[in-house]
Amino acid sequence: MNESMKSRVGVIAGIILFLLTLYGPTPEGMNEQTQKTAAVALLMATWWLTEAVHIAVTALLPVALFPLLGILSAQQVATPYANHIVFLYIGGFIVALAMERCNLHKRLALQTIRRIGSAPSRLVLGFMIATAFLSMWISNTATTMMMLPIAMAVIDQLAGLSEVEGKRDAETQQLVKRSFSVILLLGIAYSASVGGVGTIIGTPTNVAFLGYLSEAFPEMPTIAFVDWMMMTMPIVILFIPIAWLYLCRFAGDLPLSRITFHGSSDVIEGELRKLGPMRYEEKMVTVVATSTALLWISRNPIQAGSVTVPGWSQLFENSSLLQDSTVAMVMATLLFLIPSGDKGKRLMDWETVSRGMPWGIVFLFGGGFALADAIAASGLADWMGGEMAILGGLPAWVLVPISCLIAVLMTEMTSNVATVLMLSPVIAATAAQIGVDPYLMLIPSAIMASFAFMLPVATPPNAIVFSSGSITMGRMFRVGMVLDFIALLIVPTMVYWLGGSLLGN
Repeated sequence: MNESMKSRVGVIAGIILFLLTLYGPTPEGMNEQTQKTAAVALLMATWWLTEAVHIAVTALLPVALFPLLGILSAQQVATPYANHIVFLYIGGFIVALAMERCNLHKRLALQTIRRIGSAPSRLVLGFMIATAFLSMWISNTATTMMMLPIAMAVIDQLAGLSEVEGKRDAETQQLVKRSFSVILLLGIAYSASVGGVGTIIGTPTNVAFLGYLSEAFPEMPTIAFVDWMMMTMPIVILFIPIAWLYLCRFAGDLPLSRITFHGSSDVIEGELRKLGPMRYEEKMVTVVATSTALLWISRNPIQAGSVTVPGWSQLFENSSLLQDSTVAMVMATLLFLIPSGDKGKRLMDWETVSRGMPWGIVFLFGGGFALADAIAASGLADWMGGEMAILGGLPAWVLVPISCLIAVLMTEMTSNVATVLMLSPVIAATAAQIGVDPYLMLIPSAIMASFAFMLPVATPPNAIVFSSGSITMGRMFRVGMVLDFIALLIVPTMVYWLGGSLLGN
C-alpha cells in the first residue's frame, strides 16, 4: 500500500471509528461524556497511527471537537497547549539550534570519537557515546542527521583501507563495508534514542510524559531534572555497552573483531581540520549551554547521603514558582542578546528558530496534554483502568514489564510521544485500580517508548539511518527485536530499583 492510499484509508477509518463510537450503544460503566471522549481518542489514535494527516493537525482536533461535543470548554482545552513543559522544550531546542548554527555539536562529536580510538569496535563505540551524549541535550533527530554524514564519510574512507585476517581483495572490502555500515548506522540510531532518555529535554517523549504527570498528579512532587537523570542515566550507561557488544558481534555479516582498518584516525582528523580552531561563537554557545545544564541540575536541593546541597531556586522567595522551563527560556533569550563574531549579529536570530523549530511537535504536546486531561476528566481513564483490573492479581514485578511491552509495541507503529500521551492515562488508572504506585508503572513504560528498535517507522533515528540504503528492513527487525527484549529486562528492573528510593516509595 503506497503512502497516498494509506493516508486515505487512515482518514476514512478514523472517521468511521469516531462515528460508530459516538452514536453506538454506550458500553456498560460508561456515561455520555466518557463515550464522546472515547470517540475523539479513537479518531486521534487512528490518525496518529496511520499518519493520515500531519501529526500537528491531529493534535489540534481537541480545540475544535471538545467544545463542540461538550467535553471541555474552549478555555479548558486551550490551557494545556501553554503548559510550562512546552516552553521547556522550546527553550531547550533554541539552545540546541545555537549549537548546530555554530557547528559546536559537530566539534563535540568528532573530539569524542578521536579520543576513543580507531579500531573498528572502538570506533563504533566512539560514535555511539558521542551520539548518546549529544542526544541528551539536542533532539535525537538532529543528532542522527548530524552524525550520519560523518559516519558515511568514515565508512567510505575506510572501506578501501580494510582487511579481514590478511585478505584485502575487492570482494572482502565490499563485505566489510556492508557489515560495518549496518553496525555503525544502527549503533548511531539506537544510541540517539537511548541517549535521549538520559535527560528531561533529551527527547520530546520525556517532556510530554512529565507534562502529563504535572497535569494528572498535581499533588505529587514534580520530578526535577537531576531526579530524572539519577533514574535514567544508569539505564543509558548500562544499555549502550550491551547494545555495542551485541551489534559488533551479531548485527553484521562479519563480527568486527575480524576486521582491521588502517588510517581511520586520519578521517576524523581531516574533519576536525575542516572546522578549524574554536571560534568566538562556539565558545559563547558552550558557556550558555553548559550554564543551562548546570542550572537545571542545581535548581532543587541535591541530597548526597546525609549532606544536602542547597538549590539556587531557594535564593528566591517564591522558589516553588520556578521551573526548568524558567531556566530554558532565560538562557534562550540570552542567545538573542549576546553579540556574535559578525558585526551587528547575535548568537541566535528568529529566522533560524522559525526554520528549525519543529512546531508540529509543540502542537503535539498541547494536543496530547488536552486529550489526557479529557480522558481523566470524563472518567474514560478510570473505565479503561477498571477493565484492566483483571491484572490486579498479578504482582507488580509482572505488571511493570507488561506496561513496558505494550508501550514498546505501540511505539513500533506510531510516534513515541503519541504512545506516551495515549497510554499514560490508562496505565495510571490501572495502577490506581489495583493499588500499585502509578509512578513505578508509568515511568518504565514512558522510557520504553524510546526503546523501539525494530522498524524504520518506530523513531526518526531509525528512519534516518534506514534511508541511507545500507540497512534492510529484515536486518533492522531482527537486530531490533533482540535489543527490545534486552531493554524489557533492563528498564523495568532499573526503574523499580532506583525509582523506589528516589521517589520515596
